[in-house]
Amino acid sequence: MGNRKQKVVVAMSGGVDSAVAAALLVEQGYDVTGRMLNLWKERGREAENRCCTLDAVEDARRVARVLGIPFRMVNCVGEFKQQVVDAFIAEYTHGRTPNPCLTCNRLIKFGFLWDVAQSCEADFLATGHYARVEERDGRYHLLRGVDRAKDQSYVLYMLGQAQLRHILFPLGGYTKAQVRELAARGNLPVAQKAESQEICFVHDDYRRFLQTYAPDSIRPGPILDRAGRELGQHQGLPFYTIGQRHGLGLAWSEPLYVLEIDAARHALIVGPKAQLGRAELRVQDVSYVAGSPPEAPLPVTVKIRYKAADAEAMLYPEMETTARVVFSAPLRDITPGQAAVFYQGEAVVGGGIIVKE
Repeated sequence: MGNRKQKVVVAMSGGVDSAVAAALLVEQGYDVTGRMLNLWKERGREAENRCCTLDAVEDARRVARVLGIPFRMVNCVGEFKQQVVDAFIAEYTHGRTPNPCLTCNRLIKFGFLWDVAQSCEADFLATGHYARVEERDGRYHLLRGVDRAKDQSYVLYMLGQAQLRHILFPLGGYTKAQVRELAARGNLPVAQKAESQEICFVHDDYRRFLQTYAPDSIRPGPILDRAGRELGQHQGLPFYTIGQRHGLGLAWSEPLYVLEIDAARHALIVGPKAQLGRAELRVQDVSYVAGSPPEAPLPVTVKIRYKAADAEAMLYPEMETTARVVFSAPLRDITPGQAAVFYQGEAVVGGGIIVKE
């Protein structure tokens, strides 16, 4: 038993990142198995889906054959529809702007798939995310990927100690260019495959998707100023986001911006640039990598979107799963439904979902 290879289940997508992650683990001597999740797809649009298409499945199988590892599909259609797709629709219906990758990572990739890995008696679950895990003094730390342009630690903030001890991110120390070089050197058939940045279950436009699955969310309503005066009509709340200026259809003496999405009144609240931006936000469903909140207010940098720049702030933990963040300078596009993720240098402290004040 002492010589048993450690078993790793690698989440494979048919893309270059997960392929190289699997190749690196094979090279490092792990007992590697590839798994691809079969996720929900729109009926009649299966071929246009961005994940687990027939081509993607075949690419993953070809990679597995080159690496000499087992590969299997895992049915996750029902779980994904209920926990990710339905939640995405519900968030937009309530006037929020969700990031479904966060829900998928928390409940599907590092929930459902980890359960699958455990049923295979795996020691670890690995993915092709650009992030790093380090153990120091018996604690696990989630760090940004070395390639800042590809860093995906933002969408992994919900991972805590119990999960991080069983997670491997083989690509965390590489740049994207190096990953492609490794794929080419290893004769992996996906070395030059393009990558998709879009929502995997929405093949074209999320607004068309919502019109199909939540038509009540795409209906006209009033555009109001802060005083409650009606300035015009919007075409449906999901068409707009905080900070948006163009596409409002308003002729006004000065440029107007979206200040707030008011689902209760089905109204879009707009105003001049001077009214845009806030210096603080509140978050709920907060999780901390360390497993518990800091004992005192903490200086951090915060990202309020995946591609946002870091902003200096103070983190004020409140209850176990809520917190307040006060920024050094106001930010103009704080958006309920998105995540605010807290960092100290390279390390993720935690994060939560931004709520409407």
